Amino acid sequence: MPRQVLLFSGASAVGKTSVLKSLLPLLAHGGMAPCVCKIDCLKTGDADVFQSLGLPCVTGLSGDICPDHFLVSNLSELWGGRTAWGGTPWSLSLPELWDWADRLKRDTLVIETAGLCHRCSPATQHMTAGCVLDCTASCRAPGQLGPMLTQADFVVLTKIDMVSQAELEIISWQIRALNPSAALFPVDGLAGYGTDLLAQWLLARPVCTGFERDALRHTMPSGVCSYCVGERRVGSAFQQGVVGKISFEEAPVCGV
Repeated sequence: MPRQVLLFSGASAVGKTSVLKSLLPLLAHGGMAPCVCKIDCLKTGDADVFQSLGLPCVTGLSGDICPDHFLVSNLSELWGGRTAWGGTPWSLSLPELWDWADRLKRDTLVIETAGLCHRCSPATQHMTAGCVLDCTASCRAPGQLGPMLTQADFVVLTKIDMVSQAELEIISWQIRALNPSAALFPVDGLAGYGTDLLAQWLLARPVCTGFERDALRHTMPSGVCSYCVGERRVGSAFQQGVVGKISFEEAPVCGV
């Protein structure tokens, strides 16, 4: 069974795949035998990237479901050995993804998420969870992320060649204020700069002896609204479930 699960989450187009393209060969050279699970929404060609590196990759497309919720919903297939509330095993057989990694004799499972929602975070207690952040987005970008950043074990800062040293320091300071314990790794994913230090850190992580009774580090966004289940009509009359409303009384009035 996999001895480690490495989670790479982050917003779309921040450079997660580019980082992994440089990182995974270094992990393999360091003694890991990785395989990849790529989560996306409608379509992805990233599996070709990983397979070109000689690494097995399985793709999960969430379709109309939030990709992070989709991943969490499939963790039972990933971990295996789950027990019901009373302690009775649900299944004694290896589940599909874990069995897939086991048959290929891979000891490390790397998961790349689509990460469309900054509030979501599919990280569990036993994973090594990382957040990938694009430095060119904004100096305020760290504060706009939720548990994806605050619950991460490490943070990868990408596209560092496109920002000044001062901007990089501001972003790093903001990340440390939000998550003081996270390890920071400035990386140029295309050139591969910085991935060697990230690889050394990951290779030194302790091996997990099992994923039984694993749990999310943070709750997912609360509830389901009518639009989540297919409603298209706009208006309060058609809104049910958990619905949030803007407070206009607290909004500043300009020009008055």
